[in-house]
Amino acid sequence: MDLETPVTTILSNLGLDLYDLEFHGGNLEIVVSKAGGVTLDEVTKANREIGEWLDANDPISNRYTLDVSSPGLERKLRTPKHFSTTVGEVVTLRELRDAEPTRRLEGVVVNVDNDTVTIRDESLGEVRVDLTKVERARTVFKWGAEAKPSPSKGKKTAGSSVKEK
Repeated sequence: MDLETPVTTILSNLGLDLYDLEFHGGNLEIVVSKAGGVTLDEVTKANREIGEWLDANDPISNRYTLDVSSPGLERKLRTPKHFSTTVGEVVTLRELRDAEPTRRLEGVVVNVDNDTVTIRDESLGEVRVDLTKVERARTVFKWGAEAKPSPSKGKKTAGSSVKEK
């Protein structure tokens, strides 16, 4: 069943892009995006429009739950297109390896093609991973700014005094 084409058309009419679409375990998960981010009102409208189309066309014979959302701060990465939008960003991924334990990598994406992603991991250097071996991956959002050195550290400030005994 091709749901991607009609969903993409519906979203395009709403000024949104289809980021991802997955149907598994009775859940139809649709992730929408647009430059500058998606508002709650836009997600709600997309949910309503897609739901109405699904009800009218009945492309899924079994019971299912529709879930429309935005990618969030830490986007899930599944496809070559997803990875190609992350060049220069920090990602984390779990790599399945034949006859070896699963490896967790975190670093900046330096290159992506249709089959592989290359990550500059802090401890391993540049690591090239076959996309078919990626168990799961996502972008990494760093909460808060890095601490800057205080220019007043060690200096007296107004209202402070040093007492000597």
